[in-house]
Amino acid sequence: MQFKLGLIINPVAGLGGSVALKGSDGSDTAAKAMALGAEPKANARTALALEQLKENQTNIHIYTVNGEMGERLAKEMGFETYVAYQSATPTTPEDTEAAAKALLAEGVDMILFAGGDGTARNICAAVDDSIPVLGVPAGCKIHSGVYAITPKAAGRVVDMLVKGELVTLGEADVMDIDEEAFRQGTVKAKRYGEMQVPSELRYVQSVKNGGKESDELVLADIAAYVISEMEDDEQYIMGSGSTVAAVMEELGLENTLLGVDLICDQELIGQDMIAADLLAAAEKMSTKLVITLIGGQGHIFGRGNQQLSPALIRKIGKENILVIATKTKLQALNGRPLIADTGDEALDKELSGYIKVITGYNDHVMYAVGHEELN
Repeated sequence: MQFKLGLIINPVAGLGGSVALKGSDGSDTAAKAMALGAEPKANARTALALEQLKENQTNIHIYTVNGEMGERLAKEMGFETYVAYQSATPTTPEDTEAAAKALLAEGVDMILFAGGDGTARNICAAVDDSIPVLGVPAGCKIHSGVYAITPKAAGRVVDMLVKGELVTLGEADVMDIDEEAFRQGTVKAKRYGEMQVPSELRYVQSVKNGGKESDELVLADIAAYVISEMEDDEQYIMGSGSTVAAVMEELGLENTLLGVDLICDQELIGQDMIAADLLAAAEKMSTKLVITLIGGQGHIFGRGNQQLSPALIRKIGKENILVIATKTKLQALNGRPLIADTGDEALDKELSGYIKVITGYNDHVMYAVGHEELN
């Protein structure tokens, strides 16, 4: 039986990244990127995915879009290729959406697409969750859960489907940020829907996945979620560690990796602050605390963040402490609790129990917090 694979490539995906335009959305962004010397890479990344299908090439018919949106690459790689939609030149987001609808009408078994979060939004607007899809990561922004962790991984998942292996389908969120706002230093993330994806966890981007590649994507998801939850009338104490640093990086703010910073309205108002100054700031305004754990040890207080004094933690309150961590980092604890070692035994006991840990975009787990008596 022939596998009908739909293929859509956004040829300008990722163009803005190498030249610091922070994306490729916008009618003139691609042209600006090209003028600055950016080179298209979406087709090359898609080729890495399609290379994984060569062994079963005769069992695959590719339905795609003319030219750089899929036809050229599919034919060059020797696949039986059919053009289902004729795009404009230069291509537009409307072409992506129309192409996805055309592929749906052709009755393809799944759609493989290359791009970033903007491309995922276009695909979602056209097909919603009516057909399995999988993204080849080629854009600047990859917050959505519909992408494989690498181009090769995308190809391997499709190959499993072509071979008739059992691959579970799951729902994954389509996320995107406002690029224009991001270029001005403001991160505004939003959920645009969900699509069906083959949920082979070794290969598909997921907060449950381990490994360096996927953890980098998860950190971006965690950062986007924390930022989306920030209120204008509150200030946020940003603890030490690389996970918190990912939030600061997403905000475009300088970060003290081994210190504690203070932000308000997504602007840096205090850097590498001491305990007394942090407490004084918390006395003046509603405050929340963003912290992570020390990998392998599990300490959330008492190791590397002594600036967070017992008086400050009490002032903020347990309900206003945002603990962020990847599931990989939590799993590395092998079931051991998080540790609060503030130097105040009564406070450590107050912090004990279960706490919500942010592990992705709108994704949380409940995890136990202990104190020194549990060691």
